[in-house]
Amino acid sequence: MAISTTRAAAAPAQKAGNQTSSIAIAMFCVLLVSYVLMAADRYLFPVLAPDVRKAFGFSLSNTGLLSTIFTLGLGLAGLPTGYLLARFSRKTVLLIGIAIFSSATALTTIASGFFSMLVFLAAQGIGMSMLATSMFALAANYFSKNRTAAIGSVNFCYGIGGFLGPYLTGILRTNYGTWHAPMLYFGAFGLVMIVVIMATVRPWLSETQQVAQSKADTGGAETLLNRNTIILTILSLIHGLSMYGFLGLYPTFLRENLHYTPAQAGTVIGFFGIGALTSIGGGWLGDRLPAKLMLSGSLLIIAALGYLFFMPDFSMVTREILTCIYGIAGSAVLYVNLAGCHVKALRRSLSSKGSGMFVTSLYAGAAFGGYFLGALASSFGWQQGSEISMTAMCLIGAVLALGIRPSEMSV
Repeated sequence: MAISTTRAAAAPAQKAGNQTSSIAIAMFCVLLVSYVLMAADRYLFPVLAPDVRKAFGFSLSNTGLLSTIFTLGLGLAGLPTGYLLARFSRKTVLLIGIAIFSSATALTTIASGFFSMLVFLAAQGIGMSMLATSMFALAANYFSKNRTAAIGSVNFCYGIGGFLGPYLTGILRTNYGTWHAPMLYFGAFGLVMIVVIMATVRPWLSETQQVAQSKADTGGAETLLNRNTIILTILSLIHGLSMYGFLGLYPTFLRENLHYTPAQAGTVIGFFGIGALTSIGGGWLGDRLPAKLMLSGSLLIIAALGYLFFMPDFSMVTREILTCIYGIAGSAVLYVNLAGCHVKALRRSLSSKGSGMFVTSLYAGAAFGGYFLGALASSFGWQQGSEISMTAMCLIGAVLALGIRPSEMSV
């Protein structure tokens, strides 16, 4: 009789728990849509860079700097956002971030020259950093049993945005005949997302700090000054410098050297986003395989791709395949596992600082990736520039990754 009563009482509780989980997933999906928008915004300027360069007369190196300068804002704001998240509502920080990067995107259309364009694009990165850091911290804490896989789901949405962004940008640019149109459309959509999130996302999902604190800290360093975090920070700098140099200037190479149309260049670079769609799988593997294997192996693949990308005789289909492979190795595997390892390197209660350090280190390097590759390409040509900025740098990173100590990470 007692057993029957217990089961009867447990059934409604289980049903309520299932309903709560479904609502939580639905709200998390709303937040993921905002991450799709952020990822799409990242690709707007690289696809439109030749038009902006022509309109303002910018040099190749300065155009490269503009293509990746948003990552300076991402890098500078990463750690401060980590501290903000420990003190203020994640939902509030996230909404402010969307407002900043969407407004900055639209404001690029009134830029009067290099400096004002630089400021707007850097401000765009500050807002992106607030959203990205909030999402990584929320995913790692709310889904604490599979942290890297949860971060992978966030990066999965980066893949969606990474494909849709360049594709839609090319279409809008072609249909309206001006680079202003994509900037205004995407800026307006961000303001719509703010209203949707305010209306649908509840604090019990977004404010997951209590969930993190209720779980005992087991392993991981008590400070950012530890062996694993230092190595991961160097790897993040290398990856940011290499990856965003490619993402920032490859469309320019395709349009100016191979005479691709804006839509064709957008389609090729969009295959990076298709590769990133495997991010959940990359995160799942990261929760089960040694960090050294995941990080070092993916860096070796990127080193090989860096040698191939700027060869002039490949077909468009071949370039799409190579770019897709880069999306898998560079985004689904390396990016996701770097983010997960930064969080795991610290105690669970310090996860916001871990995600902040990841964002800061990766995007600090990324901020100068376009300028670095642009300067190398101007001096030595695209092929040799890529061999230095991608192949050589990633080979160094593959060796450094072997020094990581998984035994010192949190569990």
